[in-house]
Amino acid sequence: MIVSRWKSMALSFGILITLVGCSETAPADRAKAGRMGPLRVTCTIGMIGDAVERIGREHVKVISLMGPGVDPHLYKATAGDNARLADADLVLYSGLMLEGRMTDIFVALAGRKPVMAATTNLPRDRLLEPAAFKGHYDPHVWFDASMWMNVVEYIRDVLIEQDPAHGEAFRREATVYLKELQQLHDWCRSRAQELPPEKRVLVTSHDAYNYFGRAYGFEVIGVQGISTEEQATTKGIVDLSEMIIRRRVKAIFTESSVSPKAIHAVIENCRYKNWQVEEGGRLFSDAMDARGTRAGTYIGMVRHNMNTIVDALK
Repeated sequence: MIVSRWKSMALSFGILITLVGCSETAPADRAKAGRMGPLRVTCTIGMIGDAVERIGREHVKVISLMGPGVDPHLYKATAGDNARLADADLVLYSGLMLEGRMTDIFVALAGRKPVMAATTNLPRDRLLEPAAFKGHYDPHVWFDASMWMNVVEYIRDVLIEQDPAHGEAFRREATVYLKELQQLHDWCRSRAQELPPEKRVLVTSHDAYNYFGRAYGFEVIGVQGISTEEQATTKGIVDLSEMIIRRRVKAIFTESSVSPKAIHAVIENCRYKNWQVEEGGRLFSDAMDARGTRAGTYIGMVRHNMNTIVDALK
């Protein structure tokens, strides 16, 4: 997750040169001249893109760089991303070091157009800072729907600032969406309560569900750390297997954007020791499912995850 500055510069140097040279007319100049057509917004992760589409509707044209199955911790901007970033009126990324390998690109772009971290206004006292994350905040804030509401409010305000002519429409759509997110949060708490506290043990591929655990009463354990660059060790797999057996955990879960290898190793180790822990299903962590599927929106993804977890652990 945390890449040295020299390595990061080496990874993105070619893209930086292209970005600096692209778009003779900066978005600010374009706005002064009168915007033609919808606001062009390029986002990193799908959850942000989904929020922009819900609030902006026909007044925005959204591109999300990271699609289904993509791991933002490891993502490197491609040559094909150059035009998408350079042509955008607005760039929205998650922040909190989620897209750590794109930091230099965001810095370069910020001199030419609005480049915003969607988590900017999250209260710092609500952010988690696990010891394993080396002094940085856990970026997976979307797993607490009440925290994601704060992100949506910030996105609303940014869209209004960039396109004030459609401010009323943005406010109206955001109000509807925020009500849906509050209902989602309430539903998640109710669904989690179907499990007794001792069964609310969530074991996943990497440690992405800390906000989920705090919000909905689960003990969360990741085979890998918060960043998927951290590799599971043999000792870690053995220790986790012993915990699963001791506490009689019924199921553990793979993730769509992380290799299932470590989870499968834990399952095999448990079975070798005569405990039949099941693979409870695939969760969506750092990326949503494909557009048009049930888990292809933020709300659909959260509902899929909660249903999968509760049903498997009952």
